[in-house]
Amino acid sequence: MSTHALGIVASMRKRKYTIPTYFAFAWLGLAVFLAIFGSFLPVDGYQVIHGDFIDSPPLTPGHWFGVDSNGYDIFSGIINGARLSVFIAIVSVGLGGAIGALLGITAAYYRGRYDSFINSTFNVVLSVPNLVLALALVAVLATNVDINEAVPTWRRLVTLIISLTVVIIPILGRIARAATLAWSGREFVVAARSMGMRDRDIIKRHIVPNVLPALIAVGFLAVGVVIIAEASLSLLGVGIPDGASWGGMLARGRNDLEYNPHALYIPIIALAFTVISTNHVGDVLRGGLDRREGRL
Repeated sequence: MSTHALGIVASMRKRKYTIPTYFAFAWLGLAVFLAIFGSFLPVDGYQVIHGDFIDSPPLTPGHWFGVDSNGYDIFSGIINGARLSVFIAIVSVGLGGAIGALLGITAAYYRGRYDSFINSTFNVVLSVPNLVLALALVAVLATNVDINEAVPTWRRLVTLIISLTVVIIPILGRIARAATLAWSGREFVVAARSMGMRDRDIIKRHIVPNVLPALIAVGFLAVGVVIIAEASLSLLGVGIPDGASWGGMLARGRNDLEYNPHALYIPIIALAFTVISTNHVGDVLRGGLDRREGRL
């Protein structure tokens, strides 16, 4: 982490947070913990259990969140679904942020036709709704030549990550470009150029450390976007099969709304808390960034 990002973290530690902020950090910490260590917890995998427990309500002994009409334990589904949903979100935002930052920073720094091309490409991609773009990419990339052959789960996962990465690239790329335009005109950057410092070194030492905090702040918001997009794609039947993610649980639970509503409400609550928490943390980071830039 750069000294600039550490400065924002240090200023955040001095602030007095509200209860929702503490809840947001705690919930995201829990989600990440489940994503990393969920497989080591003493819970069964997300698989069909004994038929006697089908449609069991919450607080059933041995099944805290109940069982859906297909015989899947909802509590184990939430834990195992966190691993996949959080993994997809972090990888997609990480890859999209890295590629978008590279394109946005270099475009804003070098300007000219390259900047015009990159900016126009971002505008074209952003003109398409996120879900429509992701759905189109998944439909193209996850289609077999033989329509009777099922698409492997690993290919669905890779295709989903690639599609969501493409959605994130222009979002974070525009942020990186705007931040670079603001910082590239600062006195220390102009002085470095006049002293003959190479462009690569200027970008590495002066541009990237100052752009990174803005990308991290907006990256948390992008995580929420990806989680919602993944859940929406699963509801449409083009996500990860077998209900392995939170979105897959929604796809299973929508048929149980009348007789077994908790099978739908519980994953919705998990999704809502996660997205709200990422948005809240992103807003907190943005506030720290704005105060830092105001002092500069």
